[in-house]
Amino acid sequence: MTSPGRAVLAVFVVLVLLVTTGWTANRHARRWDSDPRAAALEAWLHGSIDQRRLPRPDSSPGAVARFFTSLTARQQQQLAERHPLVVGNLDGAPLNLRYRANRTSLGRAIRAENRRRLSSDLTEHGRQNSLRLVHRYRSLLEDGRQILSFDPTGRGRAAEVFGDLATAERVSVVVPGADTDLLSFERTEQEREAPVGMARALYATGRHQDPTAKLAVVAWADYTTPSGIDFDAATGGLAADGADRLLRMVDGLPERTSTSLFCHSYGSVVCGLAASRLPKGKVVDIAVFGSPGVRADRAEDLNTDARVWAARDSSDWIRNVPHLEFAGLGHGADPVSDDFGARVLSADNAHGHNGYLKPGTTSLRNFGSLAVGAYDAVACADQDPLCAIGLT
Repeated sequence: MTSPGRAVLAVFVVLVLLVTTGWTANRHARRWDSDPRAAALEAWLHGSIDQRRLPRPDSSPGAVARFFTSLTARQQQQLAERHPLVVGNLDGAPLNLRYRANRTSLGRAIRAENRRRLSSDLTEHGRQNSLRLVHRYRSLLEDGRQILSFDPTGRGRAAEVFGDLATAERVSVVVPGADTDLLSFERTEQEREAPVGMARALYATGRHQDPTAKLAVVAWADYTTPSGIDFDAATGGLAADGADRLLRMVDGLPERTSTSLFCHSYGSVVCGLAASRLPKGKVVDIAVFGSPGVRADRAEDLNTDARVWAARDSSDWIRNVPHLEFAGLGHGADPVSDDFGARVLSADNAHGHNGYLKPGTTSLRNFGSLAVGAYDAVACADQDPLCAIGLT
């Protein structure tokens, strides 16, 4: 068989594996097609504050920050009350203002869902789904939670902060994989398999390793992920959009921070596509785990000055997916292979595709070490015993 023929066959095998194993453990039906975000953006674009035009939502985080700095506290609060769904998702806006705006948006989302359940057009499944959403919104509204972004449109997106992001010197960002939406943003059972549980575990582990560290962790599910076993999971379209959104979020972090990205499954594709554009010197570590590939043949092809780490437990089914890219399908080389050139971390006891941040796993301890910059505490995989050499 010719080389192109083998590649096509391998891509076919990728798709078969996606169907037979499932890209992730959880799949949710898509929600209704309303777009509250579009309505909010339209109102913002035609809005003003004391006869001053508002910045475009796609303005750079720096430009947004300068605009809000020029406002009084009263003017900032007025904008958050009038346009919560924009201000709460606006990278560069003051953090506490975003947190308050998102609380307002969550309250409005609860009222909207309660009204929607009265519709005679809604099926019983739709009513149950609506009840689950209300439960999720109420959970996100609990005292002390810092919701960095919230958008109920479609399947929904969100991000949450653990720690004090305004004063942090080290920031870790958890970038989750496929099937992540508002309903799967957090879980009651198997909580460490959801973005909120992952980020909470990473924050607690980092603080345990270095109680003096000024650490913040972001559970960043603020991009549209593939849903179930759809075609998007084997392609990079949604990851490209996610990479753009991730770059804006990182650009909006305080300048003095050292940032580490922890990228799971399809989230590692997002991080791979963002890598070359990440702020030099600001992002110091990119760790991919349970990765199908990062759209690069070698770590050096990512064109980043961040350290590139990789981890995979032997029980993770992703190891059976052919690591290649052909005609837009597949995500490239295996990040834990010798040829790729990443620093390979031990992931002992991770237990499957979603267990990397569970208690007692070596991967969680390793990620906690990276989060606080304790590189001398990193445990390398057996095939890469020198992964921590040369770190300062």
